[in-house]
Amino acid sequence: MMMIPHIPEEAPFNSDQRAWLSGFMAGLNSRLIAGESIASAPAADAAQTIHILYGTQTGNAENLAMDAAASAKSLGMAPEVRGLDDIEMDALDAMRHVVIVTSTYGEGEMPDNAQLFWEALSADTAPRLEGMKFAVLALGDTGYDGFCQAGKLIDTRLEQLGATRIATRLDCDIDFEDAAAAWLGETLPLAAEKPVAAATTTVAPNLSREATGWSRKNPYSSTMAVNRCLSGPASSKEIRHFEFDLADSGLIYEAGDALGVMPVNDPALVDLLIARLSASTETEVSGGSLGALLSTQYEISTPSRDLIAEVERRADHEELTHVVRKGDKEALDAFLWSKDTLDLISLIPEGSLNAGDFISLLKPLQHRAYSISSSPKEAEGRVHLTVASVRYHAANRDRGGVCSTYMADRVAEGASAGIFVSPNKAFRVPGNDDAPMIMVGPGTGIAPFRAFLQERRASGAKGRNWLFFGDQRRDSDFIYEDELSTMSRDGLLTRLDLAFSRDQDAKIYVQTRMKENGKALFSWLEDGASFYVCGDASRMARDVDTALGEIIVEHGGMTPEKAADYLAGLKRDKRYLRDVY
Repeated sequence: MMMIPHIPEEAPFNSDQRAWLSGFMAGLNSRLIAGESIASAPAADAAQTIHILYGTQTGNAENLAMDAAASAKSLGMAPEVRGLDDIEMDALDAMRHVVIVTSTYGEGEMPDNAQLFWEALSADTAPRLEGMKFAVLALGDTGYDGFCQAGKLIDTRLEQLGATRIATRLDCDIDFEDAAAAWLGETLPLAAEKPVAAATTTVAPNLSREATGWSRKNPYSSTMAVNRCLSGPASSKEIRHFEFDLADSGLIYEAGDALGVMPVNDPALVDLLIARLSASTETEVSGGSLGALLSTQYEISTPSRDLIAEVERRADHEELTHVVRKGDKEALDAFLWSKDTLDLISLIPEGSLNAGDFISLLKPLQHRAYSISSSPKEAEGRVHLTVASVRYHAANRDRGGVCSTYMADRVAEGASAGIFVSPNKAFRVPGNDDAPMIMVGPGTGIAPFRAFLQERRASGAKGRNWLFFGDQRRDSDFIYEDELSTMSRDGLLTRLDLAFSRDQDAKIYVQTRMKENGKALFSWLEDGASFYVCGDASRMARDVDTALGEIIVEHGGMTPEKAADYLAGLKRDKRYLRDVY
């Protein structure tokens, strides 16, 4: 009789690890039940190579790739994990067994470290890949257009080039862990040239990235040590500095990583929703009370696609029906601007949507990830964040960002919030302490660069450091002015160029300062400088990219085509890195 692998009760795994392992073994079990023979694992010296490639923006896909590698190794295979930006087409042509894990960035775009790979793969010059067997695991968010588009494009293109798909692509929403684990459990054995066996002992997923097990599903309850406003009273913004105490959590991070914060929804909005549903806080829904579920389990600020569709079906609302059925994304975005779930269900008769149906139409409440603004070498058991509180007034209600106002208003010093570290290995200070570093980070985009500068100061790095920073007005928006002044005076900050857009008639931005200093900036690049950008992706980062290209054309004496090649070279060398949102 065949024994089904299971996780012993006494095994030393937390709930998150058990969930991963359960998904993995569910995939293996499905293969066993199907009657497929499984032989013993091959010897290490004869192990089959499997290439596990990842495209990532924030680190999730890379973490999954590492987990997949740990599982492949337990099955007797020899995994090789690489970022897509490290893969040239001739190397891809030589690969025989490939699993690609990729996220999608923005509205259906490739993540930064997959863009050059995709350009080469989609080109007419891409090689035929008849000798390759592949599978694609795509990560995305159904709240955005182009859900899992990067994975879909790569999956289709590999097939077009003659590669053989060994498993149907899996498109994962934001709760991806269990589904991804089950898919890997089914797919990895299919990638083997010979039947493979499950390990004789339970093998945990690769947890080197988070040795303590703290994660999105198992956050650490951290005490807020500091909660103070950085912006001046005359500022149109509210930028705050937060410090979380790591105590004995064992949480570790590096400069360049992000911190995930688990928010709690606005109690006022929760109460208004419950009243609109003609329910009570204690109404039982899906095994919990409605008040608790709406507070900590579901997204009630941004309406889900399912909720929008259901309200459109029930409401007699000509404008909503027009934009939804026409499929006009821009018109729908304009209609939804500043609206939350309460605004949507207010379009249908009160009480016509019961609590259970409403809950079923919501997306899970997700953590918010913020660039860490401290180096662990200087923060002494704490982790710092620099966050702009989002606040606005619409339809006679005060509203705010789900997590930014949660931290600002409801997590006072001495209170606790759930946190975990999201490693971002692709966004680090230069490995060479003597290499120059150029940083562009207006507003809260300064966060990782404050961490970078602290890191270089603590390590005694000798490389030159140049920061472009700006905001609206110097007298109220120059956050961390004292720290930056000290860094400049002490020589840590070699150059500091400021751009305050509203202190003069003509607006000045960081890209303006870049172009004014284009000759020096290009010289730094020629000297081996790494170029970093952090901040808004849709406007600032695009404008900075355009300005950088123009600088290379002008001061490098290149054609636009040669400048594009120069920029591509910086990306391949991991000297042009972005942390954008």
